Amino acid sequence: MILKKSIIVAALCLPFFMVSAQTKAPENWFTLDATKDKVQGTGADEALRQLKEKGKKGQTVIVAVLDSGVEVDHEDLKDVMWVNPGEIAGNGIDDDKNGYIDDIHGWNFLSGKGGNVNHETLEITREYARLSKRFKGTDPKNLYGEAKTEYEYFETVKAAFEEQRAEAEAGMENATKQIKPIEDAFDMVEKATGKKDISAEELAKVDAGSDADLKRSIAIMQAVMAQGVATRADLEEAKKEMGDQFYSQLNYHLNPDYNPRTMVGDDPNDLTNRNYGTNDYEGPDAFHGTHVAGIIAASRDNNTGVRGVADNVKIMTVRCVPDGDERDKDVANAIFYAVDNGASVINMSFGKGYSPQKWYVDAAMKYAADHDVLLVHAAGNDAENNDTDPNFPNDMYTKAAKKGLFKKEKNVPTWMEIGALSWKGAENRVARFSNYGKKNVDLFSPGVAIYSTVPDGKYGNAQGTSMAAPAAAGVAAILRSYYPELSAVQVKSIMEKSVIAQEGEVYKPGTTEKVAFTELCVSGGVVSAVNAVAMADQTKAKKNKKAVWREAGMGKSVAGKVTKAKVVTP
Repeated sequence: MILKKSIIVAALCLPFFMVSAQTKAPENWFTLDATKDKVQGTGADEALRQLKEKGKKGQTVIVAVLDSGVEVDHEDLKDVMWVNPGEIAGNGIDDDKNGYIDDIHGWNFLSGKGGNVNHETLEITREYARLSKRFKGTDPKNLYGEAKTEYEYFETVKAAFEEQRAEAEAGMENATKQIKPIEDAFDMVEKATGKKDISAEELAKVDAGSDADLKRSIAIMQAVMAQGVATRADLEEAKKEMGDQFYSQLNYHLNPDYNPRTMVGDDPNDLTNRNYGTNDYEGPDAFHGTHVAGIIAASRDNNTGVRGVADNVKIMTVRCVPDGDERDKDVANAIFYAVDNGASVINMSFGKGYSPQKWYVDAAMKYAADHDVLLVHAAGNDAENNDTDPNFPNDMYTKAAKKGLFKKEKNVPTWMEIGALSWKGAENRVARFSNYGKKNVDLFSPGVAIYSTVPDGKYGNAQGTSMAAPAAAGVAAILRSYYPELSAVQVKSIMEKSVIAQEGEVYKPGTTEKVAFTELCVSGGVVSAVNAVAMADQTKAKKNKKAVWREAGMGKSVAGKVTKAKVVTP
């Protein structure tokens, strides 16, 4: 599931997501440099300046954005969108014979003749529905072997699903209770002042005298004004979005009877079919993907909007992420598509807690690694430890995959997991929502109050590891552009070894506990384009010039052997 755009509702329900009203992130801070600009951005501006000063020429690289869709005609993105050289736009023919008709800028695996999938269920809901059907009327005392093991898994899924459903129901009830006193406060202040809307300065001058209820109403209004709810219109928007949030959870995400897949027209359990979808690049809600694309490569020289981290980039959009959990089949096929069509870097700002067809995603990631493609993934926004808490996709191959296709290899060698960094210093450097992991999160990258492109030709702020991953992917794109002789494995190694090491303690995400920064990620530091470029200058190439199809077989060779998929219990 992707992190949706920041809304005031999140501020009301999750206070640790709030950005203090007393501080403001520097403009375009995610491209700034710690030494030159005194803010812990990626250092991309300075790195590119130094490269150009040295006369270094970069080559164009393709970065695939596997996400919710991208507004391809946005003023800051239209000139950096990938254009398929083998396809003729609008002729309804698969000119390059890659299996996808008119895929000029990429592909959408979530649409078909029935429409575009917007809302989806969570994977835990799909697992609950599948297993409930399988074990309906079953006496567990009569189960043995694999069936018994899967039933035990079902019991775990059932308990977790029912807990989440109950929390959503309680959340809806609590949201209503939260809004009511705020509405009452607005009404009371309006009655006392005669003003429907009132400024914070005017509110501060209201004399409540001995009226305790009016004093309480003023205090409530001052509190919500500090969070951005300054008018009745703001309150109505917050109320609507809060209701929408829980409505989506109860009616879509956690509704086992909801199934929008008929819109696409494929069987999500049939992994032999890779050719489905349409070329509707934007989809029904492209906020997230458009924001991500802008962070990576918004035009740097058009004197408008924002600057992306990298230049010499073409963005390939591959829509595979709905409002809900992405399906393993779509993620795997999106990776296959990106690799087969020339991507050097793939950004994946999504994640979920269950992955029943993980082996197929593993096959796609192995295919990407074998073809020298770097995979950059967001660590997640649950303030959890990725070393102990499940988060998919990840770089660890399943046991079944290790015994079969991958044998000796334990993980994906070209995988990078990214945590979110704030522009704030000292103990507040790490975003309070970010996942972390001393073994499984590689480094931290800017992910708080990131201003980037959004649909309808506009710009807006968002935050999350969803933003941190593309900031890091942009740095990777710089290295792949200016040092094309380096392999994806080398780029990963350089980015980890060239981090700006972080000393001292920070707040452990989601807690008030302080821990050493080095306990939160593999590298113990934050991304630095300046350091990475300097190290790349001194690194001898070890790139495998041949992007070969391994005998173990990925992509078409695997897809050709797969029969009707058996869902594998994690």
